[in-house]
Amino acid sequence: MFGVPRFLVNIAAMFTPLDQQYMRLAIEKTREGIMAGQTPFGACIVTSGGRVASCAHNVVWQTTDITAHGEVNAIRAACLALGTIDLSGCTIFSTTEPCPMCFSAIHWARIRRIVFGASIEDAKAAGFNELTISNDRMKREGGSPLVIEAGCLREECRGLFREWQAAGRARLY
Repeated sequence: MFGVPRFLVNIAAMFTPLDQQYMRLAIEKTREGIMAGQTPFGACIVTSGGRVASCAHNVVWQTTDITAHGEVNAIRAACLALGTIDLSGCTIFSTTEPCPMCFSAIHWARIRRIVFGASIEDAKAAGFNELTISNDRMKREGGSPLVIEAGCLREECRGLFREWQAAGRARLY
C-alpha cells in the first residue's frame, strides 16, 4: 500500500509478566553494577525455553575496555554457558536500547528478539556519548531479522540513570 508507514519496532508492546520478570533481572544486575561504580546498563539473555542463560552489567570502567557493555558481556556469558556462538531463539532484555556495537553483536549472535526499556535518547540525555542511530534504523538498513520491542518497564529503566547519578560515582564515557 502506498503512503502507509511500516513499523519495524514494536513501541510500547504488550509485555508479558515473564518479559517484565526478565527485564527486572536486567535492572537488578544493572543496580549491582551501579553499586560497583559502573555505568547504568545491564542485560539478560533468555533461551526460547525460558532458561536464563546470562545476566550482566556494564564493566567499562572496571576493565578499561570500552566494548565491555552489558549486552556484550551478556552475550559472552551466554555463549560460554550454552557452549555455542549461535544464540538463535534467545531474547535479550536490555535496560537501554542497544548501541550500534551491541546491536551488531546481537545480530551476529543470531539472537531472535531485543526487548529494551530506556531509549538511546534517554542515555544521551543522561550525558552519554551516544550515536543516536536507532535499532529500528539499523534493522531496516541492515536487513536484520531481529524482532525489536521498545519500552518494557521504561520508567524503571530510565530511573537507573538517576540512581547512578545519586550514587555519587557517576562517570561518563
